[in-house]
Amino acid sequence: MKRFLSILILTSIFSCGRDSSDSGKQVITVSIAPFRYFVTMIAGDDFSVNVMVPAGANPHVYEPYPDQIAKLGKSVAYISNGYLGFEMTWLDRFYEINKTMIRLSAGEGIEPVDPGHDHGHDGEHVEAADPHYWVSPKCALTIAASVRDLLCKLKPSARADYETNYTELVQIINEVDNKADSLLSEFRGKRFMIYHPNLAYLARDYGLEETAVEFEGKEPPPSRLKELIDIAKEENINTVFVQKEYDTRNARVVADEIGAGIKVIDPLSENWQESTLDIIESLYNSFVQGSK
Repeated sequence: MKRFLSILILTSIFSCGRDSSDSGKQVITVSIAPFRYFVTMIAGDDFSVNVMVPAGANPHVYEPYPDQIAKLGKSVAYISNGYLGFEMTWLDRFYEINKTMIRLSAGEGIEPVDPGHDHGHDGEHVEAADPHYWVSPKCALTIAASVRDLLCKLKPSARADYETNYTELVQIINEVDNKADSLLSEFRGKRFMIYHPNLAYLARDYGLEETAVEFEGKEPPPSRLKELIDIAKEENINTVFVQKEYDTRNARVVADEIGAGIKVIDPLSENWQESTLDIIESLYNSFVQGSK
């Protein structure tokens, strides 16, 4: 990897003093920004949270920078996704850099979704399971419980506060879950189209069907494009969803072919509640429009 030499150097530089950040707070490193939401909602500002994949970056192929590795070297815990492509390349190296930090895979306890042939990434490792489980409120409940347990282990003296905050977070997640059930229940079995497949768990948990425009991590060939056009016409699909980190131009080509609009979503937002509600409401709106 291009940055590996810098990382090796940093490993020796930051092998000591890994228990706290410059602010004096212990550091927890998380793979993606949504995981910071769960940490801060439960722990408040007790910890400094280092996000390995910053906003706007692609977590399937990301390569960390030296300053992120420096913070990793000081971390008391690492919360991984467990399935993301960049972790398949880097996670063992992360653990080698910091052998004492506690490890938590946020996906533990969540039944994985097979990524299928649509979820490959050209030139990268094929992911063992679809990694986008955090987008589903039902999965978020499992994440929240795992994060609570980790935080209580890291700071037992704050357990009471963390349990209280966890209870409040569960209420927030349940409200989002109830909103999804309320809005999407009448559209069970309904298909939606998305450029890069990242709503498989949301689809599974609320009875929807996700259709990806991408074909094996690349733009669809003509045969696949024709198939998508036929599906869109048959299902009255009027929206192509596209993740914020992806170029909308590729999605727009397909949208124009099927006479659909583009809806940009942000599942990697640090504000899990806001972004998930936006996705749920956008799906609902597309279904309503398609049923007219």
